Amino acid sequence: MNKTQKESFIQIGQLKLNSKVALAPLAGITDFVLRELIRKYSKTCLLTTEMISSEALVQKNDANIAFSNMKESPISFQIEGHKPELMSKSAKILEKKADIIDINMGCPINKIVKGNDGCSLMKNPKLASDIVVAVKEAVNKPVTCKFRLGWSQDSKNFIEFAQLMQEAGASAVTIHARTRSQLYSGNADWHELAKLKGEIDIPYFANGDIINPETAKQCLEISKADGISIGRASMGDPTLIYRVEKFLNENILIEEPDLNNKITLLKNHLDAEIAFRGELNGIKFFRKFYPCYIRNIRGGAELRHRLVTELNYNNIISILKEICNNYGNQ
Repeated sequence: MNKTQKESFIQIGQLKLNSKVALAPLAGITDFVLRELIRKYSKTCLLTTEMISSEALVQKNDANIAFSNMKESPISFQIEGHKPELMSKSAKILEKKADIIDINMGCPINKIVKGNDGCSLMKNPKLASDIVVAVKEAVNKPVTCKFRLGWSQDSKNFIEFAQLMQEAGASAVTIHARTRSQLYSGNADWHELAKLKGEIDIPYFANGDIINPETAKQCLEISKADGISIGRASMGDPTLIYRVEKFLNENILIEEPDLNNKITLLKNHLDAEIAFRGELNGIKFFRKFYPCYIRNIRGGAELRHRLVTELNYNNIISILKEICNNYGNQ
C-alpha cells in the first residue's frame, strides 16, 4: 500500500472507501444514468442516489423507485422522511443494493421542510436522533446523515447536531456549508466546517461550491474535512469527480473537457437517458442539463432556449452539430 492510497482511505463503519470524493445526492439529477456515466471515469468515488421518499418507497414496496445496478458500488442510497418506523422500513427495502444508507437532513426546499422532512430535522434534533437509531437497528450497513450548518445564521447547530448523530450511530456525516435560510445563495462557508474537526470521531464530508479540482483541494484544506461531496458541478461534466481525484491523489491537473468534448459527453448522456426513459420522456428529462454542458459561449442563451424547447431528437442533434461547427474553437 503506497502513501497515496493511505491518504485516500476513508473508513465509514465497516466500509473502506478508496476515494475522498463523493457524488452528492441531487433530486431529479443524480439518477442511474448520470451515476453510471460518472462511474465510467471514477471507479472508486462514492456515488449517491437521488433523495428517495421513505413513504413512497414503503407504500409501493418497490426498490425500483431507486433503480440501481450493483456495478455502481460503492453507492449510498439517500432516504428522506420524519417517521422513524417508515425510515427504517425503507432502509430495509434498499439494504441489499446499498453500501451505505444516508439520511437527508439538509434539503431546504419548502415542500420538503413543510412536511417536517429535510433540514427541518435540524430544528428537532431528538427526532433526527431517533431516526438514525431506528435505521441503524434495521440494517447491517453503515448509516450516514447529510445536513447543513443550521436552520439560519442565528441557529448554527451543526457541531452539536453532528455529535448527536454520532451518538445515535451515524458512521459519517456530510455538511453543506450553508444554512437553510441561504438555500443555495451566497458562498459556502468552508471555514465554519473546520470548527467540527476534533469535535466528532467519525469522518465528515464538506459540500458546497466545489466546482473544479482546485476548489476541491482548497475546500479540503480549509474545512479540514476527511472528504468532499460534489453536486451541481457534476451536472455538465461527468469527468469532474475523476479529475478531482487525480488532482487530490496524484497532483495531476487534467483540464476541463473542451466544448467539442462536452458536446460528445452531452450526446452520450442524452442517449442514455432516452434508452432508460424512452425518447420523449428522456428528452424532456434532459432539459435541465443543457445549460450545464454549454456554459460560457456566445449566443448561449438562444441556443439553450432552442434545445430546451425541442422535442425531436434529430433536430437536437442538428443543433449540437451547429454548436460544434460555430463555437468549437472558441
